[in-house]
Amino acid sequence: MKKSSFAALALTATLWTPAAFAGEGGSCHFHGSKPAAEATVSGCAAQRKDALVKSGKIDVSWSAVKLDKLELVDGKKGKEWKVTFKDAAATDKTKETLYMFFTPPGNFIASNFTGQ
Repeated sequence: MKKSSFAALALTATLWTPAAFAGEGGSCHFHGSKPAAEATVSGCAAQRKDALVKSGKIDVSWSAVKLDKLELVDGKKGKEWKVTFKDAAATDKTKETLYMFFTPPGNFIASNFTGQ
């Protein structure tokens, strides 16, 4: 009797427990060393930019800014994706260009306004 009660309880808990979903940007976590497609990296960069806006780390005006350039460059630790967003309407010209860096498979490394 105990075993059937436990099984019924476990089944009920499993069916009524909400499914676990990855958080924002969760779909942009990759394993392995295969280089990501440009479309994948540009999508992840857009997600990351939106997350930076939502968290208040960059101004809301960046929401409307589209990707300007995507290239595979030589970084400090080897190849990496460098994604550039340009806001021509920026009042602070030192923050006119937002740079994001990703590993070749597509994992986020860093973002800044210097490109370094």
